[in-house]
Amino acid sequence: MHLIPANTMYRRTRIGRLRQPFNALLGAQATGGVLLFMAVVVAMFWANSPWGTGYHHLWENRIVLGSDQWRFDMSLHHWINDGLMAIFFFVVGLELKREMLAGELSRPQDAMLPIAAALGGMVVPALIYWLWNPSGPTSTGWGIPMATDIAFALGLMAVLGRRVPVSLKVFLTTLAVADDMGAVAVIAIFYPSSAISFAHLGLAALVLLVMVAGNKLGVRSMWFYALLGIGGVWTAFLASGVHATIAGVLAAFTIPAIPAIREDVFERLMRIRLFSFARHDIPDKGIRSTEQLLDLEGMNRLTDHAATPLQKLEHTLHPVVTFFVLPLFALANAGVELPGDMGTAFGSSIALGVTFGLLLGKPIGVLLTSFLLVRFTKARLGNGITWQHMIGAGILAGIGFTMSLFVNELAFNDPLLRQEAKLGVLGGSLLAGIIGYLVLVRAPQKAVDRT
Repeated sequence: MHLIPANTMYRRTRIGRLRQPFNALLGAQATGGVLLFMAVVVAMFWANSPWGTGYHHLWENRIVLGSDQWRFDMSLHHWINDGLMAIFFFVVGLELKREMLAGELSRPQDAMLPIAAALGGMVVPALIYWLWNPSGPTSTGWGIPMATDIAFALGLMAVLGRRVPVSLKVFLTTLAVADDMGAVAVIAIFYPSSAISFAHLGLAALVLLVMVAGNKLGVRSMWFYALLGIGGVWTAFLASGVHATIAGVLAAFTIPAIPAIREDVFERLMRIRLFSFARHDIPDKGIRSTEQLLDLEGMNRLTDHAATPLQKLEHTLHPVVTFFVLPLFALANAGVELPGDMGTAFGSSIALGVTFGLLLGKPIGVLLTSFLLVRFTKARLGNGITWQHMIGAGILAGIGFTMSLFVNELAFNDPLLRQEAKLGVLGGSLLAGIIGYLVLVRAPQKAVDRT
């Protein structure tokens, strides 16, 4: 069978040639991490520039939505953290559901090692932070160093290319997915945004039941789930005191994950449509006949029915999260005014607890848990993975940027404590990224699988 080269299958147009490098950029795995890094640099420069006052005032502008009876009056900063980040958590929920149904988390024997490593990588950083902050107002920040930023970590692995095994990328991805599940649970249980209103939580649960019923009855309209998810679940959570971003995860689990048409039926009907399309005469200059247009429309409908709503939503929203939501979140939250006495600031108990929690706690937790499972159970390292690779991956798991900054906003109300924690997050994540990258660069090449 001879395959037609991809670059000869379509007519080459000027706009197509112009779009090609941009399409490649958008599809690159490392791009999300690069954009996050750029947003951090811009936020840091802006906050410490002569225009730093304007930076802080920008995010405090009030935006009011709703009526007198149902009114949301929040700063731009809160709209980003409580609103836009709900989209991020919604995509996280879609990824979690997909992974549990048909991905790395669907096979217990494969998922056991990274899930256990993720648990160890959450507990040990929290303990290290607690050692520095055992009591008082600073003790509430124990959740900050628990998270892994998958965009940064996998972005660095993508830069490394074939220097790391594919199985190591799978391990780190599964670890980060399990880590996200843990972070969502920690936020929901330990960091409520205010006094909890069980009446609003009950309303949210009722709307979720309606969405689940719609799923079971075969409702596939995205408008149905969007209106109930935003107008019902998210709004009720926002008023309940439980952080509204949790609504994104719960709503994601109600999205249908089964295609509307079976594979064999799809294949048979597509063959019929293709045969019908091919038997019609092709008009001059490529203009399609009415019959061919009907066949194309039919094939489009079949293709739409063959894809799951869950995967279509994930595919659609992933670029929105990667190129808009997360960079904007970083821009709004990473702007730390560097104090004149850097030694004192980085020497605070919060900054030290977060820094060492990320830089030491993450790799210790990941590696110790992995070693114990490999030593005493049937768990095994993936193809081509050495313990040096595991050390590098464990250190990269200490890049806790996005989720750590998010938990920081929930953990502290005092701006000074938030600033110290941000310094710890930025310092610990930067060191983890640099050291983890250097460890993996020096990993033995012969151990890398080439599949």
